[in-house]
Amino acid sequence: MHRYAAYVTELIGTFFLVFTVGMSLLIGSPLAPLAIGAMLMVMVYAGGHVSGGHYNPAVTMGALVRRRVDVADAVAYWVVQLVAGLLGARLAYWAVNPRAVGTLNLSGRTLLAALLVEALFTFALVYVMLNVATSSSNPNNSFYGLAIGFTVAAGAIAVGPLSGAAFNPAVTAGIAALGLLAWSTALMYLIVQVLAGVVAGYAFLALNPDEVRARRVDEEHEEHEEAAHR
Repeated sequence: MHRYAAYVTELIGTFFLVFTVGMSLLIGSPLAPLAIGAMLMVMVYAGGHVSGGHYNPAVTMGALVRRRVDVADAVAYWVVQLVAGLLGARLAYWAVNPRAVGTLNLSGRTLLAALLVEALFTFALVYVMLNVATSSSNPNNSFYGLAIGFTVAAGAIAVGPLSGAAFNPAVTAGIAALGLLAWSTALMYLIVQVLAGVVAGYAFLALNPDEVRARRVDEEHEEHEEAAHR
C-alpha cells in the first residue's frame, strides 16, 4: 500500500505544480514565480513523508542513482509524473483559453472553469492542511501555517483572476453577501468546495494507512480504559 500511496502522492504533487505553472503563465501573472515556488514548497511539505516529494523526473533520476528508489519505483514515478504534467497543462489551457484575460464573467465555459479551479485548489488546501497539521509523521512541526498559507497564496496568484480564489465555503458566502458573487454561483462554489474537502480527506486516509491504524489502536485503548473504569 505504501508503494501505491507514493505513486498517487507524486501524481497529485506534480499535477498541482504543473497546473499552477500553466495557470500563472497563461494568465500572465507577474507573480508567477512566487506561485510556482510556493506550490512546489507546499506539495513537498505535504507529500515528502510519503513519496519523497520528487514531482520531477530529473529528481527521481537523481534519487535512483543515489539508490533512494529502485528501478521499478523510478519507472512508476516517471509515468505518473508525466501523466500528471500533461493533465495539469491540458486543464490549465482549457481553463484559460479562450477567455478575455482580466475579466471575471462567470457564465458558460468560464463558469465551468471557475468551478474546476475552485475544486482543485480547495482540494490542494485541504490536502496540504491534513498532511502538515494532522499527520503523526509531522509532529510538533513549525511550518504548517506557512505551508497552508502559501497554498492559498499560490492558488490566489494562479487562478484568482478566473474564480476569485475563494477555496473556502465561508469565504464564498462572505463574498456573495458583499454582492461580489451571485448567490446561484456561490451555491455551486459551495458544492464543489465541500466535495473537494471530502475527496481530500479520503485521499489522506488512503495515502496514510498508518494514520488509520494508529487511530484504531487509540480508539481501542480508550474503549478498554472506559470499560475498566465502569
